[in-house]
Amino acid sequence: MADLKMPELNSVVIAGNLTRDPVFRQTTNGTPVVNFSVASNRKYRDANNQWQEEVCYVGIVAWNRLADSCTNRLKKGSAVLIDGELQSHVFKNEDGVSRNIVEIKARRIQFLNKKGVFPEAAASVTPVQHHDEEPSTVEDESFDKFLTSEESQLLKEQPHSQGS
Repeated sequence: MADLKMPELNSVVIAGNLTRDPVFRQTTNGTPVVNFSVASNRKYRDANNQWQEEVCYVGIVAWNRLADSCTNRLKKGSAVLIDGELQSHVFKNEDGVSRNIVEIKARRIQFLNKKGVFPEAAASVTPVQHHDEEPSTVEDESFDKFLTSEESQLLKEQPHSQGS
């Protein structure tokens, strides 16, 4: 049997609203990083044909210029579209118990709210709302060095081909 090489693909796209204000910090060498979580709603019909809503909460981490943009543009309730990759890491809590965290490392973040306008912090998370104004996107260029020129070109063309 021939050896098959599985393609290495780790890509996630999620839209939702921030559940809290972003937490900004810097690493010991001064690299900016921001963490926040997003709630993404899914509506479906149950066995009784009644509409139900399920919420998925996902942690997001953004680095460098992307982190700076998030700090300046996002607050609790802000609507975003995240393109990134899943990453996991293990740490020990104060009791010495190992915990595994899975989060999305953002490559691109599209800010869906009008610039400078933040929704009021609400007790419940509302679905993503689209606005007439063109949303802005910020990208993390640190991934570019790992891409072939063909892959890089495909990523640059991708947002335009979605017809938003």
